[in-house]
Amino acid sequence: MVNETVAAVSTAYGRGGIAVIRISGEKAISVAEKMFSTLGGKLLRQTPDRTAVYGDIVGENGVIDDGIAVIYRAPRSYTGEDTVEISCHGGILLTEKVLSRVFECGASPAAPGEFTQRAFVNGKLDLSKAEAVIGLIDAESEQQLKLNGSHARGIMKRCIDGYCREITSLISSVYVCIDYPDEDLEDVSRDEMLVALRTLSERMCSTLSTYREGKAVNEGIDTVILGKPNAGKSSLLNRLLGEERAIVTDIAGTTRDTVEEKMTLGRIILNLCDTAGIRETEDKIEQIGVRRALEKAERAELILGVFDGSRRLDREDEELIEALSSLVCRGKSVIAVINKSDTTSALIGEEVGRRLFGDADKSSEDGRIISVSALTGEGTEALKQAVESLFIKGEIDYNTVAVLANARQHNSMKMALDAVNRAITALENGFGTDVCGMDLEQALAYLGEIDGRSVTEAITEDIFHRFCVGK
Repeated sequence: MVNETVAAVSTAYGRGGIAVIRISGEKAISVAEKMFSTLGGKLLRQTPDRTAVYGDIVGENGVIDDGIAVIYRAPRSYTGEDTVEISCHGGILLTEKVLSRVFECGASPAAPGEFTQRAFVNGKLDLSKAEAVIGLIDAESEQQLKLNGSHARGIMKRCIDGYCREITSLISSVYVCIDYPDEDLEDVSRDEMLVALRTLSERMCSTLSTYREGKAVNEGIDTVILGKPNAGKSSLLNRLLGEERAIVTDIAGTTRDTVEEKMTLGRIILNLCDTAGIRETEDKIEQIGVRRALEKAERAELILGVFDGSRRLDREDEELIEALSSLVCRGKSVIAVINKSDTTSALIGEEVGRRLFGDADKSSEDGRIISVSALTGEGTEALKQAVESLFIKGEIDYNTVAVLANARQHNSMKMALDAVNRAITALENGFGTDVCGMDLEQALAYLGEIDGRSVTEAITEDIFHRFCVGK
């Protein structure tokens, strides 16, 4: 990859004021010189670093456009390689002609994320920073910008560096005594090692716990809306989204399959899924929809159980309460939504609270029971606040606290913590400090996966292929 000189349009596709074509690689400057003529007649290579020069973009049959070129010489560039950025007018056809000319002059098309991948390979970015780049591009909320911005500025790298230094120091102190037994070096006692590892484990556990917020902010919470037919599930989905996404009728069983949408709710993202009404039915298609609804609920992190507050609880409500109770027992986050608050009685909410959570008053206070009107919007703000408070507790300063931003980082941190805890268990069971060395080496390797020190090629390929072309 790094032997080729590559190019791509780095601005968004479409009609605009300017377009920027980025060229990176060993031959970037010579490629650009073949198709860019400076106004003063100087060769492009004679241009000072990071200086914008005006000139003509020239094709085989004459001038294509006028524009500006800037050279970023290695290693002081985004990719760490010689890089040239050419700005031309932002027409779609014009941009394609300029890019085609770059290819004619010797560059190859850049793959998705290839510029950032080269920056990673050349040591300009660690992997957590590279992931933050795509997070900033894809951000849909202010909170997402803050989280990925902190990673781009190195908050996660500094956190991992600290853990790695501590573990490396412990490993070194153990192995140096094994390797040089005659040097009378001071060994680390089992008690000293235990104290250090327990403190480290607590801190790593604290970092691991940040993923609940990081996932809610960056990846989204898988959320299922569950309820019997005509309870108002689709109306609630439409109200939360602010648009008529799901079909709503008075006919029970209108929703037969899942309807999935992504939305920003305050500081978090919800991956919302409306489902078929939970009931016994002879309709084969509806039966499939009910089964899918329950399967989705099993995999979801948050379930909004919707009840029709304008009617007394019936057998279908009882079945819903039973299904939700099972989910609560397995640690799922469940909020009971009493819909049609404009016509409902508070007794319905109290009964659902007693049956589902055991304490109706406390459930209402802590946001596990919310009365809403999907028709008028009453109560939806309270519902949004209740959902947000499940996953974000207070304010976190992303500039000082490293928050795990994705499942890959979470898994590597969990594996590292497990390895540290195995080392602690070995010491507690009477083994010598040398025995826990291998576990600590594993912990070091797992931590290295977070910032890319020991990551596999398959993982990096997967990460960078999620990028757009040109970044």
